[in-house]
Amino acid sequence: MITAATKTQDRLLQVILAPQITEKATYIADKHQQIAFKVRTDATKPEIKAAVELVFKVEVASVSVINVAGKVKRAGRRIGKRNDWKKAYVSLKPGQEINFAAGE
Repeated sequence: MITAATKTQDRLLQVILAPQITEKATYIADKHQQIAFKVRTDATKPEIKAAVELVFKVEVASVSVINVAGKVKRAGRRIGKRNDWKKAYVSLKPGQEINFAAGE
């Protein structure tokens, strides 16, 4: 039997796609104590907060969301466009930390 709680937890596990590991994300993590994640385009701030708290077992202070437009690229005469995506900057409460290298 699939309950509403099971559906909700399954949805939360699908919200976070990947952490953003870039120079800018590393700089923001050091300066503002925020972690950047690539998230689903239909994810909301409360869903992102709940998903981070569920997956990483930390307390989230706030979530900022940015919609990133896909770049226009061309190969010869053909013009194409990459998919749009959403980035979330998650601020953790003081004393909280996410360790991505915990499995090593």
